[in-house]
Amino acid sequence: MSSPELDVVEFLLTAAVYTENGDLDERDLPPRYRRVFWSEGDIERPLATTGNTAAAATGVDRPWEAVSGLMFTERDDFSGTIDLSDRDMAESWYVQRVDTERIQENPTLASHFEAEMDEIDYQSSRERNRPVHADRVWIDSLLDEMFDEDDEEMLDLVEVKAPEEVEITMNDLVLTEDQEGEIEKVVKAIEHRDYLAEIGLREIGKLLFVGPPGTGKTSVARALARELDLPFVEVKLSMITSQYLGETAKNVDKTFEVAKRLSPCILFMDEFDFVAKTRSSDEHAAIKRAVNTLLKSIDEVSLIQDDVLLIGATNHPDQLDAAAWRRFDEIVNFPKPDAGMRADILEVVTRRMEIDDFDPAEVADLTEGLTGSDLRLVLREAVLDALTEERTTLTQADLRRAVEGFEERDNLKNMDDFDNWKGTRSDESENGEGDSHDHSDHDHTHESTEVEPPSE
Repeated sequence: MSSPELDVVEFLLTAAVYTENGDLDERDLPPRYRRVFWSEGDIERPLATTGNTAAAATGVDRPWEAVSGLMFTERDDFSGTIDLSDRDMAESWYVQRVDTERIQENPTLASHFEAEMDEIDYQSSRERNRPVHADRVWIDSLLDEMFDEDDEEMLDLVEVKAPEEVEITMNDLVLTEDQEGEIEKVVKAIEHRDYLAEIGLREIGKLLFVGPPGTGKTSVARALARELDLPFVEVKLSMITSQYLGETAKNVDKTFEVAKRLSPCILFMDEFDFVAKTRSSDEHAAIKRAVNTLLKSIDEVSLIQDDVLLIGATNHPDQLDAAAWRRFDEIVNFPKPDAGMRADILEVVTRRMEIDDFDPAEVADLTEGLTGSDLRLVLREAVLDALTEERTTLTQADLRRAVEGFEERDNLKNMDDFDNWKGTRSDESENGEGDSHDHSDHDHTHESTEVEPPSE
């Protein structure tokens, strides 16, 4: 059960208990409350329960209107503060309207009601509450502390996502048995970091994802961050060469500093083949120094000591040299999906679609060689074609036509002799300046809520 008045009363009770109990810390506040009270890397007591903070924390537009009819609430018109005039009455009113599961989701209230309610356990409530390091407000406060105006160029190199901002989940993915096994090992290593350090096993937690574009490398890394409630630090190594990044080696150092400060976290390094290509080419000396700095930094970062899980990804494993390979303790293969996996992917992506007589196995047989992102493009075209006919229910025939259309587009993309093509061309295309869209540059995610392919 939930209602605006119940949500606001819970907020007021939580603030009151937290303010008076100095043994509680940020981990005891639900994330929706933490982000409201977080300021300059800390939460200060007393918690100010104004109309604005109550609205931001609960999503209730007019919090005072929601609780003004209750006998135990009051409002200071001058400061805008909403408070409890009789806390005992408020607590009695609250516990009569919620179940123990709702209280368990709030460690602050679990600590308060544990003694009088048998099914409430504060410690387990605290353990399952999302950690502070997973909050966007905590991440932003740390980044503000680390970077000044002179470091703004660094943000072009590193993108940091809070786990709550990662839309894809592990349930949205179709994995091979080998991929599932490697992920399970990583999860266990994170859970038992202290044990691994105790027995001296520190060279663990550096994975290399290899496979063609569109096979799920980036998607798995992001979903893992959400699953484990870890900040996701993403770096595209080709950005090291950007003219806007100045001292490249310094920025590589800064990248690893960010990851260690945000730890525990996942540091995802895309386009890892860039390392080998740079080492074997005539690139500028500054770029080569940056790559050498990168390799040294990889050697020095550790899941066990630094709480940083390092994941590299490459579409071109054949271009990696021995120096790159030996930096990773696990190699995870991401092949193009076979017919069974394609059918499973189609099942996942179409979970929210209405399709008459849907036969994923038939579509899977028609899409030999396609990746997960390709399949998403096929489904997108089928949806859009149906919408042009004012239909939101698809048919199996729609899917077949979409596969044929995808194959035709793929053939056009691979044409070598455009002079002999009799189709309609724009002037830009004739001059070789038209836009080209390469579906293979996208990762598949198999999400069911949308049909547009995400970026690699």
